[in-house]
Amino acid sequence: MTQLANENGARHQRGRLTWKYFWGWVVCALVAELLAASLGLSYGSSSFGIARIFDVLLGGDALTSSERMILWFARFPRVCFAAVVGGALASAGVVFQSLLRNPLADPYILGVSGGGALCATVYIALGGMLWMGVWGLPASAMAGALLTVVGLLLASRWIGGGKMGVYALLLLGVVFNAFASAVITLFKAIMSAQKAQELLFYLMGSLSVEGTPLGVIAGVSVVVLGALGVMMYYANDLNVLALGDETAASLGVEVERVRLVSVVAASIAVAVAVAYTGLIGFVGLIVPHGLRLIVGSDCRLLIPLSFLFGGVFLLLSDVVARAGFEVFSMTLPVGVVTALCGAPVFVWLLRRSFLTRRGIA
Repeated sequence: MTQLANENGARHQRGRLTWKYFWGWVVCALVAELLAASLGLSYGSSSFGIARIFDVLLGGDALTSSERMILWFARFPRVCFAAVVGGALASAGVVFQSLLRNPLADPYILGVSGGGALCATVYIALGGMLWMGVWGLPASAMAGALLTVVGLLLASRWIGGGKMGVYALLLLGVVFNAFASAVITLFKAIMSAQKAQELLFYLMGSLSVEGTPLGVIAGVSVVVLGALGVMMYYANDLNVLALGDETAASLGVEVERVRLVSVVAASIAVAVAVAYTGLIGFVGLIVPHGLRLIVGSDCRLLIPLSFLFGGVFLLLSDVVARAGFEVFSMTLPVGVVTALCGAPVFVWLLRRSFLTRRGIA
């Protein structure tokens, strides 16, 4: 048995997943996300109160016309992106952790974020291509992330003699991230102060997507939900892969196909997140790991729960980021908040994981 298959203590082990257990957790997650979204819509430089938000959503007129403008054109896109991006990062984290058989793996470990950040850096350094308009930066980041995934998959197959090696993919991702970081640092050193500031803000992660057209929000949501559907389709195969490639193959799993399609689907979800919000860390690490300690390692439940609770985590982090306006006279980058909140939580989860395996907790 691998570490991922054995990491939960006896009290976290479940028998066959039942619909009642599955939907019970999903409903709890949906309620939590609804409350977090309501808080995100109501809180800011102008606080409306959750009760007034619910009144408006139900067709009431509790807000003035200016407050409605703030609600629908500033906060609604921000909340939508927080929910979708948080879900994309967390659900992709489950897939990467399952494929790499390491519950502490991060979605960015395969170099997806490094590729997106590198292409975004090049775009900013060149001053942006006017003909691309507002689509320039996200398009560049998404293209860089996806091209990186394709390149790493081809390289891992070449190294593995035609098969996609897990460890080769992992090491290639680490090396590429180091390379991308060095190139980004070089660009920051030679570009103007204004462009360096713009790049820094992007690299810290931001949900400042006010005024984003609803069509863009819908498009991002469709892509992420499509990737989520693919990940859910292969959830049971991912469970079997945790036992090892040979065991999975003997049980009828097409190891190479499952691994390739799952990596591509998870990478697309992360690429969309990187494209529009920059680099936001820890969501894909602590949300899946924390849920795994509570509900177990069954990907059929873990993937949808991570999607929903990933949205909750990022929504609450964004509320904290906006609360920083009262102290710093500016909204903090949400990537900074997730790192500050995520690091101590991760240490606690790591300690709990070790104690659980030793039968102490």
